[in-house]
Amino acid sequence: MNTTRTPRAGRFAAAAKQIDEAPVVERPALRPPAREEDSRAAAARRAAELRDHLGEVVDAADDFYVPPDEIPDGWTYEWKRHSTHNMEDPVYHTQLLREGWEPVMAHRHPSMMPSTDLNGPILRKGMILMQCPTEIIEERKSAELRKAKMQVRAKEQQLAGTPEGTMTRDHAKARPQINKSYEAIPIPEK
Repeated sequence: MNTTRTPRAGRFAAAAKQIDEAPVVERPALRPPAREEDSRAAAARRAAELRDHLGEVVDAADDFYVPPDEIPDGWTYEWKRHSTHNMEDPVYHTQLLREGWEPVMAHRHPSMMPSTDLNGPILRKGMILMQCPTEIIEERKSAELRKAKMQVRAKEQQLAGTPEGTMTRDHAKARPQINKSYEAIPIPEK
């Protein structure tokens, strides 16, 4: 059996020569230039729609911003915890309902939810938008302020008072000096 073999270098050289002699076929462009301009026009049109819809973007990082003009008069909106790691807390939800908070439904503010889900409440990143009458919120704030002031007065009385059977603090040098001011606390250097 007599087989003649072409040396390897010769075979590769022959293949390379065939490739060099083959006609060059250029691929057609994937997108014609007209379509590219249509795409730019569509993008510009969508950008204008978004600007009209969003208005002036002051802080794009705040996912929980609700424009004040969208909150109905007489109501206060607040974001409350809806879930933690996708686990809802029904006890907390019941507490919120007892305190007067109720969910804001998506159909009232369609711009805050996808158009496909307007039947439920407004949810974002584990938070739920809730509303309560402003009158109730103001009453709670004043009650909390009264409570805080009463705690301060009780501590002042404890400082100024003395136990029974001891001397009083009526003298100017014995009377405690209480300053009521707000200032930065100096941070000690290490």
